[in-house]
Amino acid sequence: MRRKVKEAAVALDYHPNIAAQSLIARRSYLIGLTYERPSPSYVVELQNGALSRLENGRYRLVVLPFNHVTSRPEELGKLLLRAGLDGVLLAPPACDQPELLDMLERQKLAYARITPHRDLHRGVVVAMDEVAAGHSVAAHVLALGHRRVGIILGDPSHAASKGRLEGYRQAFAEAGHSIDPTLVVTGDFTYDIGYRVALDLLRHSPRPTAILAQNDDMAVAAIAAARDLGLAVPTDVSVAGFDNSEVSRTAWPQLTTVHQPVREMAWDAANRLIAALDGKDELAAPRRRDHPHELLVRASTAPPAE
Repeated sequence: MRRKVKEAAVALDYHPNIAAQSLIARRSYLIGLTYERPSPSYVVELQNGALSRLENGRYRLVVLPFNHVTSRPEELGKLLLRAGLDGVLLAPPACDQPELLDMLERQKLAYARITPHRDLHRGVVVAMDEVAAGHSVAAHVLALGHRRVGIILGDPSHAASKGRLEGYRQAFAEAGHSIDPTLVVTGDFTYDIGYRVALDLLRHSPRPTAILAQNDDMAVAAIAAARDLGLAVPTDVSVAGFDNSEVSRTAWPQLTTVHQPVREMAWDAANRLIAALDGKDELAAPRRRDHPHELLVRASTAPPAE
């Protein structure tokens, strides 16, 4: 009978109606994805990773951007609960809000967390070692001989920014140096603010010979700022970013950066969340999975000029 039904479905070009299935099963088959104003390339990688897992399946993706999560976690929780989701993927900084996690658990809304930095025992966790990644790119710049290194931080509400800075500190300490606090500025992960603070860094006397930016958008902004000041990259100033986004490969010179496997992590988080929703707990295990980073050395970094 099962074979005959399937043959009839093929002959009639029948496709199941997901809305009707939702009514029968009393499930929405909706997976939410929430994030807070990161760089456009990061968002694209997040969405593409989740969508590639949901492709040709019964689950659909609902994208729910939300600003100022750290000051309004309860409002985000209410939004997620009103959306009628079966589960939600929490990208930074929502993934690090205990109040939000408490609310989701009370309401039994399944969630998976992408690169959280605290309470790693809660929910499905997909992580990358931000400290080790920050260490690797800072150690690269120091090994080239740079000592006056400017740092453009990301959004201070994102734990990733603190983790990467800790990695920088460890690399400096191992090299027997310390970070100059007058060369540390906040760029908020955006190109516009990154450009503005990069100009301030490059007008500093003495000028830094290298800049570590905590994402690729701010790093590309620093390259633009250097050119507008008549400086050549990497001859006059080296620049390194973070993420290995598309802009890092299309910039000139191509950007030295850290590959953060955002797409792979989003796919993994969606896959394991769906496994948990479908009662396949053995596929959702282990509760935490770490993904590796990779330092990609390109043309934007070189030894400092004499």
